[in-house]
Amino acid sequence: MTRRLDENFFRVRFDRLTPKEKQYLRAMAEIGSGPYRTGDIADRLGAKITTLGPVRANLIRKGMVYSPSHGEMAFTVPLFDEFMRRAMPEFQS
Repeated sequence: MTRRLDENFFRVRFDRLTPKEKQYLRAMAEIGSGPYRTGDIADRLGAKITTLGPVRANLIRKGMVYSPSHGEMAFTVPLFDEFMRRAMPEFQS
């Protein structure tokens, strides 16, 4: 079942992401289960929160993440954090 989800459901969403968007999502997945504080994501990426605003906005627009409350992000698709760890096993900030 996981393989079918990876190949058909998750991969379609992953393939339409830019490299920076993939890194942002991989940083979220690196933290563990969400929701994720935007400051923690920025720390993982070695960046300032303000510089990540455009990437975050694009991911929201693409329907990949949402903000459950101020300063927090979460994946819109259940289990996408696990897929990100499989698709990008090496986290690089």
